[in-house]
Amino acid sequence: MQIRLMRADDLHSAERASAATFLEAERLNRRAVEPEVEPRSAEASALWVDRMGFFLTVDPEGCWVAVDDDEDEVVGFAISQNRGRLWYLATYGVLPGQQGRGVGKGLMDAALAHGGDRQGLFISSVHPGATRRYRLAGFSLHSQVRMTGSVDRSALPAVTGIAEGGTGDFGWMDRVDGELRGAGHGPDHTFMLSTLRLIVARSEHRPGYAYVDDRGRVALLAAAHEDTARALLWEALASSREEAFVPSITAANEWAMDVGLAAGLDIVQEGYVAVRDMAVPGPYLASGHFL
Repeated sequence: MQIRLMRADDLHSAERASAATFLEAERLNRRAVEPEVEPRSAEASALWVDRMGFFLTVDPEGCWVAVDDDEDEVVGFAISQNRGRLWYLATYGVLPGQQGRGVGKGLMDAALAHGGDRQGLFISSVHPGATRRYRLAGFSLHSQVRMTGSVDRSALPAVTGIAEGGTGDFGWMDRVDGELRGAGHGPDHTFMLSTLRLIVARSEHRPGYAYVDDRGRVALLAAAHEDTARALLWEALASSREEAFVPSITAANEWAMDVGLAAGLDIVQEGYVAVRDMAVPGPYLASGHFL
């Protein structure tokens, strides 16, 4: 077993390890009222490879894998990135059969070393071994919930001041990011725009933006004021198809819980937002991979 920097030819093996790791974790944590967990689709697998390939191009020193030398297969991964004075962990995991052997610790130590003394931010599962490691590394773990369900269309308010966004908005979006999380998303905006819809509020004093997928599910939301954040979330919910999804709601972002409840969504507890040397951002709903 060796822990080393990821290479481009590791991407597909790392994706297989990721799919197996998170499938097992989701099955173990599935609530009785929730549907059976499905394996990752071919489309989602391809997007994972593209996303990690992007991280590998932008900041390769933050991308680490554990490899079984006998089979030349990835059994663990820790993909982190530095953006200005912020370090974030995009994804991290170890195959169930390899856990408890120090692989996870080695990967996390390598990723953390890449971050140096930067502020830290990521989404954490409830896995006891992982949460112990995060706390020992100096991270505060803040409980978060997600909201899901069918939107009550009769509750949708009239929303004004929201427009479709584009590359010309990235400058002020990074300034909003900087106020909320200490650094802009920088090149991450380009990747997100290639796969998600961007909606923006270009108010001079209360700007904000949100990325939404093709089913209207929120992927990331950042705003200078809660009123803007609420308007963006309502716009996303109005565009939702099938089941709406609102992620990463912390105590600092109860405005999102209030909107979700007004829309008829349900609250589900899910993991933590982990921060180091910074406050939990708000008004802000973090992306699972781009934070």
